[in-house]
Amino acid sequence: LFPTIKIHNNNAEMYKGYFDDQIAKQASTAVSKAIAAGKKNMEVQFPPVPNVEEAKFGTPLNAKFTKTLVAKDLKTPFAPGSNLSRNIIAYSNVYWAKKLAGAVKGGALGGKPVAVLTAEQVNFEEIKNMGDLTRSGKVFQDKARKEGRNNECVIAINPGGEETWDRLVSAHGQPDCPFVVLNNAYSTSYDLGNRKGFEEVYYLKRISKGFVFRSFPGNWEALLEKPDGSVEVLKSYKTKPKLREVSELVREESFKRYAMGNDRYMSGRM
Repeated sequence: LFPTIKIHNNNAEMYKGYFDDQIAKQASTAVSKAIAAGKKNMEVQFPPVPNVEEAKFGTPLNAKFTKTLVAKDLKTPFAPGSNLSRNIIAYSNVYWAKKLAGAVKGGALGGKPVAVLTAEQVNFEEIKNMGDLTRSGKVFQDKARKEGRNNECVIAINPGGEETWDRLVSAHGQPDCPFVVLNNAYSTSYDLGNRKGFEEVYYLKRISKGFVFRSFPGNWEALLEKPDGSVEVLKSYKTKPKLREVSELVREESFKRYAMGNDRYMSGRM
């Protein structure tokens, strides 16, 4: 699903990014560059599992990702009916937060403590390997707010509409420390990114027949997904484009080239 490190390689196989650590490497690099550039409030956004729309119903790719990576990395039980099997997006987001924590805290040696807070259904007692994540909690709960530490970074998973983000930082953030909103599930602006000044440091959104991609400090890009699962950059934007503009460009180019023959459901990319 994701572009490889060589984003402009038109033969990149998108879905490999879930299984070869490319997503984690790309996103961590973008976060590190943004922090070095003085960014504090950041947004990281990408589909947390290969097939988000089908998460409730299950797909082979989602099952493979959850069993072989998320369950093993977090050391969390996985079986039919388990919390992980019923909430794969919620637990996958903790997996990604764990992957990003090293970059957020400021390096492999030393660095700041990193809290992960979520609005999703996660039983943190079941997670036996938190890595660089130093504590966990629920967004906007008094317990999570009171447990905050000086000089602590925060990764907030799917905290809700961006109209609450300033209040979120006030409740849980620390002065001059990175605060990352990770994989917010919906946008109240119905457009790309946010309007609250959180730098979109790593952003990948599926649109019809492709994606919108940005990795700090690079440009925004319109990506066409081809029938074989590879991607091609159709256009680069120095500033954040409108969702409608990018969607129309990618959809029209796909139809011009492939007519009705570019369908990820029919081509087995599930």
